[in-house]
Amino acid sequence: MDDVIFVAGATGYTGRELVRLATARGLTTIAHVRPDSKQLAAWRDRFEAMGATVDSTPWEAGALAEAFAKWRPTVVFALLGTTRARGRAEAAEGQVSSYETVDYGLTVKLLEASAALEPKPRFVYLSSAGVPAREPRRGSYLWARFAVEQALREGDVPYTIARPSIITGPDRDDARPGERAAAVVVDGTLGLLEVLGGKRLAARYRSTTNEVLAGALLRLALDPAAAGKTVESEGLR
Repeated sequence: MDDVIFVAGATGYTGRELVRLATARGLTTIAHVRPDSKQLAAWRDRFEAMGATVDSTPWEAGALAEAFAKWRPTVVFALLGTTRARGRAEAAEGQVSSYETVDYGLTVKLLEASAALEPKPRFVYLSSAGVPAREPRRGSYLWARFAVEQALREGDVPYTIARPSIITGPDRDDARPGERAAAVVVDGTLGLLEVLGGKRLAARYRSTTNEVLAGALLRLALDPAAAGKTVESEGLR
């Protein structure tokens, strides 16, 4: 059976690179773009030029289940996430966007649609470095990641969890100067730590690029041995 890749969060920094890499490998790739996106037409042109198919199914459980029954994905990538700045901007427009509604809520809808499909696809979840063993404050960034990871471990959908550190690069749509500055500071500190013998810790929290991360996600998705695994940042290079 040939692999069919469904990328939720395809317009994000990592998602668009994943679509590019998957289509370059000749994989059947479905790039999901939310139907209310103001740039839907532009993204459709961009992804179709790569050889991907664009899906704009609404974020509703029944609609997602129907889309999965149509596309029959063997791998579902959940690369969803919001930011505080985006949440504030959308709130000003009367929309609700938060870690709880997007990072957790939409990912769980995607997981439910995956659970309804037979055979069930591999669910590759983009989590984060630093997810704690105990439940953090509800509604926080790490809570959303923690809660999704728990849902995956308690369910029956085969999964792979990826926990990268800071994802940065000069070609982001959103400049995120604070994040880029943090990456420079963190990488510099970790470089010193590595010299002092802390190689494992340095590898775990060093920043990465979307190209490197997307390549690792695709590799893990197609590796049967990675099913049921949680892969920390050092394993995503």
